[in-house]
Amino acid sequence: MLNKKEFGLRLREVRKQNGEQQKDLADFLQITTPQISDMENGKKTTTLERLVLICEHYHISSDYLLGLSDTP
Repeated sequence: MLNKKEFGLRLREVRKQNGEQQKDLADFLQITTPQISDMENGKKTTTLERLVLICEHYHISSDYLLGLSDTP
């Protein structure tokens, strides 16, 4: 089962590890900074297409972001 909070925490962690601001990720995904904030705060998730882009951008697995694995 998808845990929005875990998804958000892992997204924030990976973004910060890569030295990016929320605006940087928002620009890359062509969405707004508040949308990134909502994802990182566990209020919302994202589309499958954007999930793939995030994983490719940060070179991590979707299983990690979704909380199905502890291995990025």
